[in-house]
Amino acid sequence: MRALLLLAVAVLLAACQSAPTPEVVLEQEQPIPAYSAETFFDNESVSGNDISFDDSAVLVTSDKSGVFNVYRYPIDGSAPSQLTFSETDAYRGLSWFPADDRFLFSADQGGNELTHIYVQTPDGTVTDLTPGDKVKAMFLGWQRDNRHFFIATNERDPKAFDLYRYEVDSYQRTRIYENTEALSLMEVSPDGRYLTLVKSLSNTDDDLYLLELNRRHATPVLLTDEPQQASHTVYTFTPDSSALIYGTNAGTEFVEAWEYDIEDGTKTLAYSDEWDVTFYNYSENGRYLVTGLNADARTEIAIVDIQQQSPVMVPNLPAGDISGVTFTSDENTMVFYLRSDTAPANLYSYQFGGELKRLTDTLNPAIEPANLVASEVVRFSSFDEVTIPGLLYKPHQANRVNPVPAVILIHGGPGGQSRAGYSALIQHLVNHGYAIFAVNNRGSSGYGKTFFHLDDQRHGEDDLQDIVYAKRYLTSLPWVNASEIGVMGGSYGGYLTMAAMAFTQEFDVGINIFGVTNWVRTLKSIPPWWESFREYLYAEMGDPATDEARLYRISPLFHADKITQPVLVVQGANDPRVLQVESDEMVEAIRENDVPVEYVLFDDEGHGFRKKSNRIVAQNAYLDFLNTHLKTTP
Repeated sequence: MRALLLLAVAVLLAACQSAPTPEVVLEQEQPIPAYSAETFFDNESVSGNDISFDDSAVLVTSDKSGVFNVYRYPIDGSAPSQLTFSETDAYRGLSWFPADDRFLFSADQGGNELTHIYVQTPDGTVTDLTPGDKVKAMFLGWQRDNRHFFIATNERDPKAFDLYRYEVDSYQRTRIYENTEALSLMEVSPDGRYLTLVKSLSNTDDDLYLLELNRRHATPVLLTDEPQQASHTVYTFTPDSSALIYGTNAGTEFVEAWEYDIEDGTKTLAYSDEWDVTFYNYSENGRYLVTGLNADARTEIAIVDIQQQSPVMVPNLPAGDISGVTFTSDENTMVFYLRSDTAPANLYSYQFGGELKRLTDTLNPAIEPANLVASEVVRFSSFDEVTIPGLLYKPHQANRVNPVPAVILIHGGPGGQSRAGYSALIQHLVNHGYAIFAVNNRGSSGYGKTFFHLDDQRHGEDDLQDIVYAKRYLTSLPWVNASEIGVMGGSYGGYLTMAAMAFTQEFDVGINIFGVTNWVRTLKSIPPWWESFREYLYAEMGDPATDEARLYRISPLFHADKITQPVLVVQGANDPRVLQVESDEMVEAIRENDVPVEYVLFDDEGHGFRKKSNRIVAQNAYLDFLNTHLKTTP
């Protein structure tokens, strides 16, 4: 039933002809124009796929203005219009209203992650539906009657999100679930009758519950009673709300999709493969089913016409990964995003049996796509013979005669994954002659639960050795300069970067982007809205109440005297996860060693970058730092 919308990769075989006298040809460096960070970040980043009530337009979030704002993109391909005009905070579109041109959007304040939900009317009037200085809110969708929508907030208890039903016209609300156990709220059924919740027991085990919202004094009912430990996720309800589709790895290495019949309680396997099922969604009326797999750091997607029992194939589709598929109410047209390593995500519309239209053009026209670099999936053996995957980007300039410096890029998490797809950060550094190796060290998601849990409470140890062995792999490549290898990463990747600099002498430089340096303080100061995630995090990293000695041992801040090579630290002043004091203290400790250290602090950012101008400042800092401290030849 699965139809993969992927173009096959043609393997070109060049015939080698023998000659009486072999001719020795020296490789020459390929001339590639060097683009600035400003040029790379003059691309447009777009997301959002909600279609308006009249099937005429998509609600899109774009950073075209320099800050993320909300736009209206007509499905017919005509010119978009900007709907919000923030110059500071990032505004992200959530959903059109079901019968008019009002829409919902979210925003925090300076990156503090206290997200509020707003409604904007066609005349530009904005109403904050979730006011309060310390309130964080989440949008949980619409009721099928088109008269209500659902928002969860933590205003009653900073550690728990309660569920509210809002009226479409008056915005009056009613609390319909008081979350006294601080469970994770997942999905509301289309008819508004059911709510799914997850209780985290550890990072290997959780429980999935179903609550009937219309019954007074109802309590969540446990749906998953597997004898073995298992993790669960919620994909969707069927369009008629009769069944829940959820994911589980109970008894399997990879996540499967299962269907739970609400009336009789039976469970049926819906979809499985040799990779994790990452999404499973229906069109609004149920004619189309969209499924996706996380296949070796790329997305494989299948779209099936259930009515015709046939796969949907989109003609003339460029190569890349599809995401964000949604359908018009008449189910005659679908919209989706397509991206690749060499092309930022673009929004497309496709009328079945008709024309494919690209609604955005996100790559800066000053960049020639042929000058960009696609990644290659490679694998190497680590210290204990565990096979580690990664995405390798080879600069056009690199060859045996002109070996290039290399940087190992570590993703965030713990538990994240480096995936194929356009990255201005990566392409800018590769364009300037740096090989990038985005390593998916043990503990990364997407490679099965055994691999995912190999680093549990072994952080800064086994996962760090994967990074060391990634360097050894790079040194085996004839086009890499073995004496010029650095490491960089953000968030958890920033932690492993600092661990690499403090606990090994393997790397010539390190770039730490808002990375943890003191696990004891970080785990004691997690944001209150992470309460439902606390047990998961403690199982992954350790409980500071009982594991403080080990957490101290793996925290780079307490071993800064061992850092001997140059470091760049980047930090957001409003970061609620990695507090600024972490980076302040790390920088000061390195300076005391008389080791070169540079510090870039953004007063208007949190855990990541909201503003394009700040991304450019940071990117220029990365390149200048590498050119100064890693690359020995111009």
